Amino acid sequence: MVTQQEKCKAFKDLHHTGEAFIVPNPWDLGSAKLLQGLGFKALATTSVGLAYTLGVADYEISLDQLLAFCKALSAVTDIPVTVDFENGFAADPERVAKNIERLVETGVAGCSIEDFDGDTQTLYDFGVAVERVAAAAETVSALNMPFQLTARAENLLRGVGDVDDTIKRLKAFEAAGAHVLYAPAIRSLDQLRTVTSELSHPFNVLAPFVKGASVADLQAHGATRISVGGALNWHAVSPVIRAGKEMLEHGTFGWMNDVSSVNEVKKLFG
Repeated sequence: MVTQQEKCKAFKDLHHTGEAFIVPNPWDLGSAKLLQGLGFKALATTSVGLAYTLGVADYEISLDQLLAFCKALSAVTDIPVTVDFENGFAADPERVAKNIERLVETGVAGCSIEDFDGDTQTLYDFGVAVERVAAAAETVSALNMPFQLTARAENLLRGVGDVDDTIKRLKAFEAAGAHVLYAPAIRSLDQLRTVTSELSHPFNVLAPFVKGASVADLQAHGATRISVGGALNWHAVSPVIRAGKEMLEHGTFGWMNDVSSVNEVKKLFG
């Protein structure tokens, strides 16, 4: 059995090999085991994907629901898992820190916290955003394992197209103790380079927004970690919708020609 300590160390090491790596985002236990079986070295949860499995919208899952999922996910996987921890499920820095303590107990190897409040749909003021990261970093630094804290600057994703403010926030998060920086919705390689050239810590890029870019392209422009957010979840949903429409509209089952082999899935599950 791989220990949490070993998972944390493996995850930290992945960020410092000099090579960019993909951390795909499973949305349930089965997809996590498939991705592990395919050979990925680490996984990242997706809040929107988990919400989908529970039949609710993003930001509607509770902290207890997420913690239960993370505990189960850690139990069925042998590779590091980092968690989309939304805003830490609190606005207050001290409460964010306490919630991260609870998250660590589930066995995961890292988490991200964002500077966006899903309840009010607003960005936290700069000072508050930095305080929240600092409180999280202080909690993480007291652990006996290299749990990786990722700090997210959300403004580009939330329609505030201010790259200078993104850089300002990320640099402050870096100084506050975050191990990895992340700004979802960077939309070009040039924009990626503009941001990463101002940072010294590893950077996570959300691949679906940088259309047509390869791992090599993203690495060349400063990315260390590459995630896909909820894209795999929605990619998996598409054939279900097509199959449902075929059955309802045509009364046929042609979609069955493309189903995965049960034996192949069992093999990947190990």
